[in-house]
Amino acid sequence: MSDENLSLEQLYNESIKIVNEGEIVKGKIASIRTKEVLVDVGFKSEGIVPIGEFAKEDLEVGKELDFFVESIEDDAGNIALSRYKAMRMQGWGNLVQNAKDGGLVEGRLNRKVKGGYVVDVTGIEGFLPVSLSAFKGVADKDIMNKVFKFKVVKINNLRQSIILSRREAIQKERQEAKDRIWQELKIGSIHTGTVKAITDFGAFVDLGGVDGLLHITDMSWSKISHPSEAVALQDKIEVMILNFDKESNKVSLGLKQRFADPWADIESKYSVGSKLKGKVVNILPYGIFVELEKGIEGLVHISEVSWTKRVNNLNEMFAIGDAVEAQVLNIDKESRRISLSLKELEQNPWLEAENKYPQGASVSGKVKGFTDYGAFVELDSNLEGMIHVSDMSWTKRIAHPQDVLKKGQKIDVIVLSVDATNRRIALGLKQLQPNPWPQIAEKYPLGTEFEAEVVSNTDFGVFVKIDEELEGLVYSSEIDKEKAAALNPGEKISVKVIKVDVEQAKIGLSAK
Repeated sequence: MSDENLSLEQLYNESIKIVNEGEIVKGKIASIRTKEVLVDVGFKSEGIVPIGEFAKEDLEVGKELDFFVESIEDDAGNIALSRYKAMRMQGWGNLVQNAKDGGLVEGRLNRKVKGGYVVDVTGIEGFLPVSLSAFKGVADKDIMNKVFKFKVVKINNLRQSIILSRREAIQKERQEAKDRIWQELKIGSIHTGTVKAITDFGAFVDLGGVDGLLHITDMSWSKISHPSEAVALQDKIEVMILNFDKESNKVSLGLKQRFADPWADIESKYSVGSKLKGKVVNILPYGIFVELEKGIEGLVHISEVSWTKRVNNLNEMFAIGDAVEAQVLNIDKESRRISLSLKELEQNPWLEAENKYPQGASVSGKVKGFTDYGAFVELDSNLEGMIHVSDMSWTKRIAHPQDVLKKGQKIDVIVLSVDATNRRIALGLKQLQPNPWPQIAEKYPLGTEFEAEVVSNTDFGVFVKIDEELEGLVYSSEIDKEKAAALNPGEKISVKVIKVDVEQAKIGLSAK
């Protein structure tokens, strides 16, 4: 053999990589056949690997991968390689180290077996007991052939087998997420969370391992009576971190703080005397709240609803959602209050009331309602006046206004007085007739005796009918108690006039 040939042979032999059985070597895919893949590992012959040992994404000519050398030369002179065994050996080493470090491993659920599941962890089959699976109540079809994270709880090096726990992996993931959240928390930062519970004072929001409290006062710039008006269970919401304390495990959240405070420039948007349109959002006994814009509400006090109507029940006049127009009376930015009026948009009829209804004038009206002490009468200008029970009859004692008048009845009355400042008009019904008491005093002078019919018994005396339109009082001191107690309405008793008060329109009697 010439020196030149010897040199070439030496160069060739030196270029051949030393490959030993049972080790892992790097090789490049040289060609891909139907059932096998030829791999160049730098040896004098190419290695052969069954195509089924490759993942689809790895089947690419020129791609470099790790292979396990099963034998140097087979009958055909090729190296027998295994991609699967290389992955298994490397996977086992990584898996053991990962378990020592306390980390998690990913695995795919292959099949269900007695007592648990078989999981493929990078070519190594692990066993997941049902008690550690955390899959209670979950259908197999929803988890099979899907990848999850697990914690390795037991290793058998001899058999190269492992026992896994999904439950402990979840706990670790939650703790890691919790630690990560605490590191990320900054006052003023925005986080996405899920509403997990609602109470009367607020809502608890899961930020992904850390729970925060969203107080009702931090939900909306608008007034809300319950947190459920702003959020619902399982809602995904973006909240601002207002404050946090890791030691006490407390986080304060805000929802409204993500938006500008509508009260900040309130005075530039609204002015006293301006007319505004709004929507009724709340009705209370003392007034109605009107939303002027999101987060801005004004109060129409019950006294600011009408110049003329007696408002007793606002629910009879308004409903939630009603559109109303109002005038601004006052703005208190510090207290976040706006006072509104509906009646200021109307002309005040009380300004002309004294001129329109002079004292002594006879006017017409309609009976609108009653109280224990009188009746309300609507006059033609929509103003209301009241007839006191004492001004309904000159001579009869009126116990109930409804005994004299009926609701809706049209009547004539006399104006007794007008108080425009306090918005009161006093009306009289008896004043339509002349005062009969001077004639009564002449007809029944002191000492006059006669029989009278009992009308009613009271603690202070017995009322009797003197004639059709006149009643008198037998004082309790002027009648025997036992006799008085035995008297019934309609019975007759003998009485004597002992007092006639023309000014007070009263006649006093004695039965002694």
